[in-house]
Amino acid sequence: MNMNFKNRIKLKVIRIGLYFIDSNPKKNIPRLIKWIEKRDKEEYISAQLSSIKNIYGDKNGNWHDLINSLWTDIDKGVRRKLLENFIINISLEGKKKRNASIEKYKCNIPWAILMDPTSSCNLKCTGCWAADYGDKLSMDLETLDNIILQGKKHGTYMYIFSGGEPLIRKNDIISLCKKHNDCVFLAFTNGTLIDEAFTKEMLEVKNFIPAISVEGFEKATDSRRGIGTYKKVIKAMDLLKEKQLPFGFSACYTNLNTSDIGSEMFFNKMIDVGAKFGWFFTYIPVGMDAVPELMATSKQREFMYHQLRTFRKTKSLFTIDFWNDGEYSNGCIAGGRQYLHINANGDIEPCAFIHYADSNIYKNTLIEAYQSPLFMQYMENQPFNENHLRPCPLLDNPESLEQMVHSSNAKSTEILKPEDVSHLCGKCKIPASKWKKTADKLWKNK
Repeated sequence: MNMNFKNRIKLKVIRIGLYFIDSNPKKNIPRLIKWIEKRDKEEYISAQLSSIKNIYGDKNGNWHDLINSLWTDIDKGVRRKLLENFIINISLEGKKKRNASIEKYKCNIPWAILMDPTSSCNLKCTGCWAADYGDKLSMDLETLDNIILQGKKHGTYMYIFSGGEPLIRKNDIISLCKKHNDCVFLAFTNGTLIDEAFTKEMLEVKNFIPAISVEGFEKATDSRRGIGTYKKVIKAMDLLKEKQLPFGFSACYTNLNTSDIGSEMFFNKMIDVGAKFGWFFTYIPVGMDAVPELMATSKQREFMYHQLRTFRKTKSLFTIDFWNDGEYSNGCIAGGRQYLHINANGDIEPCAFIHYADSNIYKNTLIEAYQSPLFMQYMENQPFNENHLRPCPLLDNPESLEQMVHSSNAKSTEILKPEDVSHLCGKCKIPASKWKKTADKLWKNK
């Protein structure tokens, strides 16, 4: 039998299986996992399936409750589309394509592409690095579409919008979701532009998920993002929950709000309003107008390390801390290893927090960018530290970023106030040395 035909049959059966779950999720989820495991001969998702099977087996566990909530809290059509795209396109077919392209082109191929439709924003948050791009930059719909077409060719089916405020481009985002309904789209958004009309469009396309930025509770959020922002955020979350749409939150912890963001009260609040996941970031002093004083201390970063690991055992919420979870990703995921960033000017950067590039989407294909000197520097030097609790080439190993930018002759992508890489790395050297002591102790005692 033709292998392509066999593959199509297998994928069709998986789609049928996702419908089959709906009749009795608690009984049929383990059955579907077992069925896919037997047929995942190349082991593209065997590790993920094994983890899901183990945690779902604990019927009294918080993860069991979280998975079940996808059937009680989320619109049926949205759930089916997202699961189909995650399992089939991102994990199975996407992984196969990525592996083939990695072998062919000898470079990193990302699992996800983060891109900025616009640098404009309806808020002006203290210390926000996005403001350094100015408010006049944007990639038109044709360019965004071309990025996705190129990405899918090499197995990338996950696209994340940031900015600026990406929902300033609502219509274009919905157009992309409709055209590329085999992809999953997520947006880091301040949430203030989510309204009734937009939730109807989300229900129509079924493959868009917002991650709403919040700084903790009302005082901390409004002090950084503007008076009244927190109430608008909660209103947006309430609306998404009412419409049975999946969403999460993103939280940047600084030395002013870490105790709130890492508190049980905050986690409970996010679960109560309906969030299914949370992305945690630590403040990085990127840009000439950055506020280094906002950086979390080593003690605060250690606090977040312990809090997330504690709450993962008790809270029905999927969480990632992009700096403290390096042990699970074997270090830094940027530079195309798992993801990259394309700013609103088209500059192809290794990371949203690394504003240096030697490629631009208007001049280079994605493959040319992946093979560029800067991205190859990432590939050759990852991981940047044997202690994966010190994964970042900027925050944790600033000498690494400095060396890579100089070796590749990459240029600053900040339009208004270009920042020399030595100046940027200089702001992180003392915090990095302090975190080293703490991280080495945590790594040794793991």
